Amino acid sequence: MVRPEVIRKRLNKLDEYLLILNSLREYSFEDFISNPERYGSAERFLQLAIEAMTDIGSHIVADLNLGVVNSYSDVPNILARRGYLNNSLKEKWIRMIGFRNILVHDYLDIDRKIVHEVLQQHLGNIEELKQVFAQFL
Repeated sequence: MVRPEVIRKRLNKLDEYLLILNSLREYSFEDFISNPERYGSAERFLQLAIEAMTDIGSHIVADLNLGVVNSYSDVPNILARRGYLNNSLKEKWIRMIGFRNILVHDYLDIDRKIVHEVLQQHLGNIEELKQVFAQFL
């Protein structure tokens, strides 16, 4: 059985991160990249948001005994295989995980244009995943 308090706590954190990320959307690309606090915040809170989603998914997989997680991408794959995610959302989540890996491991080569684009065009993917997780409350 999934423990709703675990999911709820992480969803609340995810909402905090999204509030910050949405506030950073107001900046033009030029204003965004000219301020290290802006792009640094965006990078960090995107990383935290993606980690929170993967943490929630991992809890669901473990609590329902759905399979073994050896890497972050196993989580969306397992949830999709078990019918909790459609293929499109699974693929979006896997791309987010890849982006998180770039933020964490390839921080010297981060393309800030992509970070800004994610803010402008892809935060809705996180909202979609929140709806999937909400069904476990």
